[in-house]
Amino acid sequence: MLSMRIVVGCDLKEFKRYYRELAEDVEWRNIEGFSEELESMWERILAKNPSQLIVMREDDKIIGHIIWHEASTDEHRKDDPRDKEDKEILEKLVEEKKTFVELHEIWLTREHRGQGYGRQLFEFFEEFIENKGYDSIVYYANHPAAIAICHNRGYKEAYWKEKGWHVFYFKL
Repeated sequence: MLSMRIVVGCDLKEFKRYYRELAEDVEWRNIEGFSEELESMWERILAKNPSQLIVMREDDKIIGHIIWHEASTDEHRKDDPRDKEDKEILEKLVEEKKTFVELHEIWLTREHRGQGYGRQLFEFFEEFIENKGYDSIVYYANHPAAIAICHNRGYKEAYWKEKGWHVFYFKL
């Protein structure tokens, strides 16, 4: 019998192996910038704050993950200003709120999709973030399954035409 669990933090060497395997998938390679990010910025961020990585495991194997960070309407990450259209979209979505948690990345291996695991990851993440004292989440998505989950969970939505991304906002 397989055992599925969600864990905050992960050994970075193990995560990098999993992440490199994802980079070999054609679907993953078509997503802007993901495979390059782990080697640069994210490795430093996750080493400093392992709680910004959440993994879903089936037995001892990683089958999905979430990467998140604090953000604001002015900055994507610290010292990374948002462009004009992005900032305008966020200001409309989040109204008076200026800071939030950005769900940077959520992913499930192909063979684990369509079984409710994505919904479980979202539920875990929302509760985890709320327990850490945050009150809102922003998520940029263009994958149909992620978009459907956000719709089903009641996220407010805007569309960033220039980038082709759906921008979601959820008040906890």
